[in-house]
Amino acid sequence: MAPDYGETFALWREGAAGPWHDFTHHAFVEGLGDGTLPRSAFLHYLIQDYVFLVHFSRAWSLAIVKSETLEEMKICAGTVDALVNHEMSLHVKTCAAEGINEATLFAAQEAVENLAYTRYVMDAGLQGDFLDLMAALAPCVMGYGEIGLRLART
Repeated sequence: MAPDYGETFALWREGAAGPWHDFTHHAFVEGLGDGTLPRSAFLHYLIQDYVFLVHFSRAWSLAIVKSETLEEMKICAGTVDALVNHEMSLHVKTCAAEGINEATLFAAQEAVENLAYTRYVMDAGLQGDFLDLMAALAPCVMGYGEIGLRLART
């Protein structure tokens, strides 16, 4: 059962049912969930996710600028803090245990797929309003939430 992210997101999920299922049940996700994912694939993911989080943090910072209420600003600022000061440090610690330092993470070559999504999100935010940016950020936020909940149940 999918989490309840509200009526709008449920309609979005339904409208993209096939691609959404492919995203939330990708072979990488399934391998992570059942323990068959090769460690090298996980480390590659962590490096790319670190690069992704740099850009994702920038997009959430832009959301502070695009916010229309103080409450929206607080939520976005809290998200930036969580990403930059907490989530990224988990990547740094895990990678450090494998001999990969933070400078290497920050300088990593961004994969084309990563680049396509992060630049799309930034473009949506720069050209649109707060809602456009939230719509572009939603698949990642909601998708990983849904994946995490599903894997936690197994």
